[in-house]
Amino acid sequence: MSLPTERIKKAVEKAREVSPARNFEQSFDLVINLRELDMNRPDNRVNIRFQLPRGIGARKVLVFASGDLALRSRRAGADYVIEPAELDQLAGDKKAAKKRLANYDMFVAEAPMMPTVGRVAGPILGPRGKMPTPVPPQAPIDNIIDRERRTIVLRSRDKPFVHCIVGREGMSDDDVTQNIETVISNMTAATKRGFANIKSMYLKLTMGGSVKLY
Repeated sequence: MSLPTERIKKAVEKAREVSPARNFEQSFDLVINLRELDMNRPDNRVNIRFQLPRGIGARKVLVFASGDLALRSRRAGADYVIEPAELDQLAGDKKAAKKRLANYDMFVAEAPMMPTVGRVAGPILGPRGKMPTPVPPQAPIDNIIDRERRTIVLRSRDKPFVHCIVGREGMSDDDVTQNIETVISNMTAATKRGFANIKSMYLKLTMGGSVKLY
C-alpha cells in the first residue's frame, strides 16, 4: 500500500493554507506514528539514513579532514572544516567542542581521523544521531557533501513515532511531495509489516497547523 501522489500534494497545499505568514522560511515537518511494534525491542526500532530526491534546502555540513582532503572540502563548499590541530584543541575543551558542533546538520570525517573524532565528537553527536560518515582520504568529497545535504535520518528510539523535515516553504509542492513519497517508501521498508505498522501521518509547517495525511 502507498498513498496517492495527488493526496500527498493536496496535504502540502493545505499545510500552506493553515500556516500564517512568518518572517522566516518555515520547514515542512512530517510525523509518522507507528503501531503494533514493541519499541522496547531494539529490532523493532527505526534507524535509517537515505537521500531525499529534492533535498531540503540549506543544510550545513562539517568535515573533519586533513591535508588534501581538507583543501578539497573547502573548495567543494563544506560549511566548515576541522583539521587535526583544531580537533586536538577541542579534545581538551568539551564546552568549546559542543559549541563548535552545535550549528551543523551533517558530519563527514576522513577515515584515519575517526578514532579521535569518535572520542571528541562522539559523546556530543552520538545522542543526536549525527555521527560522522567516514570517507577515505581520496574520496570525491564534492559528491559526498552534496549527498549529505540531501540525507535525512529517521530514528524512533524507544518511542512509536518518527519525525523529519521533508522540505522548505520556498520549495515547490511537487518537490515536497516527491520527498514525502521517498520518506514513506523508506519507512515502510524499515518496518516488519510495512504500511500496516503505520498508524497515522501528519504534515505541518513549522508554525502552522497539522494536516492529516493518513
